[in-house]
Amino acid sequence: MHRKIVPDIVSKQELSTVAATMTVREAAKQMATKRIGALMITRDGRLEGIFTERDVMTKIVAANRDPDKTTLADVMTRNPDTVQPDTLPLQALEMMRESGYRHLPVVEADGRIVGIVSIRDLYFAVKTDLEEDIQEREAFLFGTGQGTPA
Repeated sequence: MHRKIVPDIVSKQELSTVAATMTVREAAKQMATKRIGALMITRDGRLEGIFTERDVMTKIVAANRDPDKTTLADVMTRNPDTVQPDTLPLQALEMMRESGYRHLPVVEADGRIVGIVSIRDLYFAVKTDLEEDIQEREAFLFGTGQGTPA
């Protein structure tokens, strides 16, 4: 079975969207409370940017910026790459590897935000697909799913 991002990875996900006017400290607190690594920044229901835990480290702490005075608009990644709900996890994982990020918003063709996937989510889905493929091949070759002749 080859999973798709929706519904196999993202289903009934609580969207964590915020406004670009939010301060970095408020965003970091929300991320810590929800135990998530990224927030999607929206305006009028459309994805405007993304803010991640890596942004906190590189754009705030390492840059010695005040998180109480810096807004997400100042440091978010604008117009981030996205994937569509029917994207295969392996495609999204490869996209992340090539571009060096760990979170991808999932957006419908009409611009509606569906959710977000992390590299951890995608790794698990790809690993599960590979394990199932191996079991199916063993069953075909050996007549059972155990890898031994029947």
